Amino acid sequence: MTTELQPEPPVPARRPWLVALPLVVFAAMAGLFAYFLVLKPRDASEIPSVLIDKPVPDFALAPLGGLTRDGAAVPGLTSADLKGRVTIVNVWASWCVPCRQEHPILNEIAKDPRVRLVGINYKDEPENALRFLGQLGNPFAAVGTDQKGRAAIDWGVYGVPETFLVAADGRIAYKFIGPLSPEGYAAKLEPEIRKAIARR
Repeated sequence: MTTELQPEPPVPARRPWLVALPLVVFAAMAGLFAYFLVLKPRDASEIPSVLIDKPVPDFALAPLGGLTRDGAAVPGLTSADLKGRVTIVNVWASWCVPCRQEHPILNEIAKDPRVRLVGINYKDEPENALRFLGQLGNPFAAVGTDQKGRAAIDWGVYGVPETFLVAADGRIAYKFIGPLSPEGYAAKLEPEIRKAIARR
């Protein structure tokens, strides 16, 4: 009895592009990752805040003892103080080098009658904060001390300096991260101030 051998089924031809496909997909994903993480120009001041157009957090900060302006004691800062007019809230500290760099522009902003400039002194020693403002000038109409950093957490502060624009209705209109410069102020903060004033 003889058995007929069945012919071997034909081996499908290999498609070279199928072998290369995973490598191509990986290379494309790695390229996109590198672009967005490393190569794409980013502006740190434009990190979005979830608090935009929300009411300012509820807070009450004690004044920086011994701080004066025009011969009068400078008050502390509460959420209630941020209603009724457009206010710029600057979060700063004496140990922060970029805060020192941006201070001249804050002294100029303080002269602008359209806005009220106030400060939150973040995780600082009072005597160091007083010395800082004594050397560079006090542009703030009010300064609240946030030694433990709890109020800053509620404001969504990543680090200092950060600057918030609060509209007259007590809602946060804009957030600027990093030190303000004359160029940054003119290009970004000044247009937002005009918008906040217009919506009163």
